[in-house]
Amino acid sequence: HLQLVESGGGLVQPGGSLRLSCVAAASGFTVDDYGINWFRQAPGKEREWVSCISSSGADTKYADSVEGRFTILRDRVKHTVDLWMNSLNPEDTAAYTCAASSFRLCVTNPPGSGMDYWGQGTQVTVSS
Repeated sequence: HLQLVESGGGLVQPGGSLRLSCVAAASGFTVDDYGINWFRQAPGKEREWVSCISSSGADTKYADSVEGRFTILRDRVKHTVDLWMNSLNPEDTAAYTCAASSFRLCVTNPPGSGMDYWGQGTQVTVSS
């Protein structure tokens, strides 16, 4: 089955930027055929849905908390889904995880429901 790996996390100062990537771990698999969502979970808080991109890339959705600061994109050459994060603030500190849905569109009721495969996550820390 599909195994996902995230990369790109790290420590960044407030106002800074990071790019997270989500890729299929094993050869022969690709995230291209799945709706891909990003989630995050901060210590002591519930997991929060962040963003979604459909398998075609034509549909993207964002949580209100990241709208206008984060951008989700597909890289068809590298077969990744990237989350570009700008204007980061300490409230963005969390473990970020990507997840794949066999339903190729972005689910909105509720957002992020129906995921079939999950990655292990990558830590993003925003601090001065």
